[in-house]
Amino acid sequence: MGLMKNSVSNLKRCLSALLGATALFVLTTGAASAEKPLTFVALGDMPYGKPAKVYEPFKTLISQVNALKPAFTIHIGDTKSGSTPCSDKMLLDQLDFMNSFDAPLVYTPGDNEWTDCHRKKAGRFDPIERLAFLRKHYFSRGPRSLGKAPMKLERQSDLVKEFAGYPENARFVKEGVHFVVAHVVGSNNNFEVRDRRAIAEFFARDKANVAWLKAGFDRAIATKAKALVLAIHADMFKPGFFRAKKEAFSGASGFKRFGDALIKKAAAFKKPVLLIYGDSHKYKITRPLPKKAPNVLALQVFGAKQMHAVKVTVDTKKTEVFGIESIKNKALAN
Repeated sequence: MGLMKNSVSNLKRCLSALLGATALFVLTTGAASAEKPLTFVALGDMPYGKPAKVYEPFKTLISQVNALKPAFTIHIGDTKSGSTPCSDKMLLDQLDFMNSFDAPLVYTPGDNEWTDCHRKKAGRFDPIERLAFLRKHYFSRGPRSLGKAPMKLERQSDLVKEFAGYPENARFVKEGVHFVVAHVVGSNNNFEVRDRRAIAEFFARDKANVAWLKAGFDRAIATKAKALVLAIHADMFKPGFFRAKKEAFSGASGFKRFGDALIKKAAAFKKPVLLIYGDSHKYKITRPLPKKAPNVLALQVFGAKQMHAVKVTVDTKKTEVFGIESIKNKALAN
């Protein structure tokens, strides 16, 4: 009988120890999976100018970014100036630069890579053909980013049959933060009365972009995301396209549908939103929608002659979720 009591007592002690170890394991693994501050880099509208003059400074900037070891880099497009020929070599040179980043690089096209290629100084290329070239070469890895260490992405082309032609529209999640990349470009988003093909291209891509934006916010809301980052190329807030006082997009703007959707969805999301864009080559941080969507913080990256980058730290535990600071190119004086 005594032996039986001892056995029961030993069994209880073993179970107690096992439960304690299990609880400790749960607490430990839970702490390990907790969301941590996230750092990434944003840049775009570069390198502008003749290769002999701008390629070396751009390589210096890439080396600086690699030394920071960010989780990834976002390139918001315009890999060359609008007056530089849109040749195969030029576009493939820029692809090589993107693949020289150590961390994953997520890219969305700018207008200078295709929309503006009809210009005389750009070589009078067919914009629609140049866009097809970009999609073929820049997005050939399937649902993975560029860079030396590609990361997995979700692409609109893989998820929605209707939008199978838009592999550049991507999204991913890091540390509870949702990232959405949409193909919205400068030059009024190609909403140009140049030819029927350009207009048709605009309406089709605009439809895809709006659907992708809405889906991204809906997913973030459904999964209770802590924040959302949206990356596009275009400066949608230029006078003529955007009425700042009314916080509204004009009817002649190629950004109206997308911009209106952003206002509505960001307001419904309520959590912090960071909009990253370029196009106007002026580093600035603004709250462009203080009344309609005050949770939207907008970051316009450096560009053109100011060949610098921006480091963004996301910490969802802080009141100011997005910490932003410039990365000055050591090869440049300014």
